[in-house]
Amino acid sequence: MTATVIGATGLIGSYLVKILKKDNFFSTTRLLVRRPLEVKNENVEVRLIDFNDTESFKLGIEGSDAVFCTIGTTKEKVRGDKEAYRKVDFDIPIKAAQFCKETGCSNFILVSSVGADSSNKNFYLQLKGEVEDAVRQMNIESVTIIRPSILLGDRKESRPAETIGKFAMSLFSFALIGNASKYKPIHAEDVAQAMVNAARNQQPGFTIYEYEEIKDLIR
Repeated sequence: MTATVIGATGLIGSYLVKILKKDNFFSTTRLLVRRPLEVKNENVEVRLIDFNDTESFKLGIEGSDAVFCTIGTTKEKVRGDKEAYRKVDFDIPIKAAQFCKETGCSNFILVSSVGADSSNKNFYLQLKGEVEDAVRQMNIESVTIIRPSILLGDRKESRPAETIGKFAMSLFSFALIGNASKYKPIHAEDVAQAMVNAARNQQPGFTIYEYEEIKDLIR
């Protein structure tokens, strides 16, 4: 079994790679990256590709048994350019799902966001909702959508606003019960483990997991 990861250098992606290295269910972990990445593990295959090159991207997906997509950017990285933001957070996941379908991979696992809704006026949540809607329409045999809220874990880059948000949410997370529990902060490693477990289960259809469901997946 081959697991292909898109977004391996991000917060969730880096935990995901660590978990997959030790996982016996997948004998090969393939990382699709835009820049050279050195990984010392005989079961990890690094493929340098251009995500704007259709043929290169599709060849990267071909032969996969499960595709994990954790890729995402920030307003700071794209300097507020919404089109540039969309090319990463919409175009790449959609192409990945499309190539999954075209190459016969029946297991697609995608990180979205709590509150994702294509009718939302917030640009980020609307975009995430549009991605979910588009992937749903592709009718891939098994699609898992993971919707975390604020992510806990050590990021490589500094995000002051997010750090403040983490602190505030951690203080009041006990008060988030019932339907509001989906807004609880969650560690990126838990999200990554839930993704791997979901890939193992390969639930048929289109399944969305939020905080409580994510926790259930890793119990």
